[in-house]
Amino acid sequence: MSNDLGSLLGGLLGGGEAGKGGSLLGALLTSLGGAGTHGAGSNPLGALLDTLKEGGLGQKTDSWVGKGANQEVSGPEIAQALPYQALDHVAQQAGVTPEEAADELAKALPQAVDKLTPSGEVPEGSLEDLIRQQS
Repeated sequence: MSNDLGSLLGGLLGGGEAGKGGSLLGALLTSLGGAGTHGAGSNPLGALLDTLKEGGLGQKTDSWVGKGANQEVSGPEIAQALPYQALDHVAQQAGVTPEEAADELAKALPQAVDKLTPSGEVPEGSLEDLIRQQS
């Protein structure tokens, strides 16, 4: 599933170099969404945002979901906010270091979350359906 999700996210982000971030983001969403620990139901985007907020990035994630300008985030901030196991898993799947994975995710997350939340809130439904609606 993560490969399909990564492809969809890569397309949403414009393919090419951004597609790499989409693949990493797809693997991360699958990893976090599968845990089901954040009460976000079947939508791993909600679980990811909850995880990032708990990791101290609430103001930045709110800017991505909201209708204003997206605040930038750095790789080290992403690495600090995510569970190490999840970041390590994503990095292994992509064949990169956790630091490289965090840097790519930092580039992809603001744009992806912004595009997946056009109404200023995290929509209900499966992530694949949300991406197809936005593509």
